[in-house]
Amino acid sequence: MECGPPRINDKLMRFFDHCEKFLTEVEKNATALYHVEAFKTGPEMQNILKKVAATLQVPVNNLNADLIQVAFFTCSFDLAIKGVKSPWCDVFDIDDAKVLEYLNDLKQYWKRGYGYTINSRSSCTLFQDIFQHLDKAIEQKQRYYLHDMNTYTYFFSICLSRSQPVSSPVVLQFGHAETLLPLLSLMGYFKDKEPLTAYNYKEQMHRKFRSGHIVPYASNLMFVLYHCKNAKTPKEEFRVQMLLNEKVLPLAHSQETASLYEDLKEHYRDLLQSCRASDECELPKVNNTSDEL
Repeated sequence: MECGPPRINDKLMRFFDHCEKFLTEVEKNATALYHVEAFKTGPEMQNILKKVAATLQVPVNNLNADLIQVAFFTCSFDLAIKGVKSPWCDVFDIDDAKVLEYLNDLKQYWKRGYGYTINSRSSCTLFQDIFQHLDKAIEQKQRYYLHDMNTYTYFFSICLSRSQPVSSPVVLQFGHAETLLPLLSLMGYFKDKEPLTAYNYKEQMHRKFRSGHIVPYASNLMFVLYHCKNAKTPKEEFRVQMLLNEKVLPLAHSQETASLYEDLKEHYRDLLQSCRASDECELPKVNNTSDEL
């Protein structure tokens, strides 16, 4: 199988860098991550500060939440990448890890997930692009369609079986975890009944939104389109299954493991037809005119 030269399309894969509303109201807004900063000074993090200070035998005033995170990331990165237990791992226990996990989830929730509507709505062009490829695959009557997005290694691919000649049997694209989280949120995945805040850590112990599970190293999202040759009706001819990190991902709206393609398009009709990044990302116009007496 021959592959064409790579093409960079940051407007598609790094949509967040090209969305003025997101950049202004979230990325560059000092108050957008209020709950992250509030949790850093909350009782859960303060308990960790005191424990680590006692273990290291340093004044607690010499530490802060950011330094604690650096130590925790040093521990976790060494374990994940090198398979080595860093000495920093010895200053934390399981309860500490759960608190620090929640701190990171808060950041991802408010910056890439459900915290602000624009986080997910800015990804609608990418979402529509996926379905355009699926539509194209159907037009070319392929047996299945694979849509794969990897994060950390930042690899994104689209593959088609070669049961018949196709114009683009394989499409590879590169993205980030910051690409995948908004897209999954746009589709309604991993949404909790109550938002994650600095003040409901205990209530969110069994939360759905766990960024480390959703987008671990080399995470990937697949759309698999099946062509059912023995379908009784044209509508039943194509079915879709989704996989996240190589595991079947039940559909957000039905919890079924697969869906008729037309039913899936109907469920997301508003996003496919009405969501326009140019409109979603446009900042409200400020009226500078004043009334004259």
